[in-house]
Amino acid sequence: MFTYYTPQTANKALPEVKRMFSAIVGYKRQVVILQQELSAMVDSGSGFDIFMKKKQELNTAVTNLYKAIEELESTGVMIKSVDEGLLDFPSKRFEEEVWLCWKSGEDEIKFWHGKDEGFMGRKPLETTGIIEP
Repeated sequence: MFTYYTPQTANKALPEVKRMFSAIVGYKRQVVILQQELSAMVDSGSGFDIFMKKKQELNTAVTNLYKAIEELESTGVMIKSVDEGLLDFPSKRFEEEVWLCWKSGEDEIKFWHGKDEGFMGRKPLETTGIIEP
């Protein structure tokens, strides 16, 4: 069931969300490394047997990455950028749907932005009007 986050509920969920996001970053790093290894194998003329084994490792890594993304986003949190560490939590400001936003390295949810705004449109939470639904 879909639910809106408040700053309080988002901050309460943040430790688990950070853990899940950290796993996603690790899976992505693994995918990139395996892609580079595959590319090097093609360039070096490796045999099909070793190439296919590495390709299967990549397939598994990609599957793990997407499963981790699906698991995190099933909480309602949206990944805006894995590389930049940007996550958004759906919320409401009065009757308007907005995003509470978090950037990797921040200790808590301190900013929000409109649905059509991105990271550059972040505003501090003080006096936001974001309320319990």
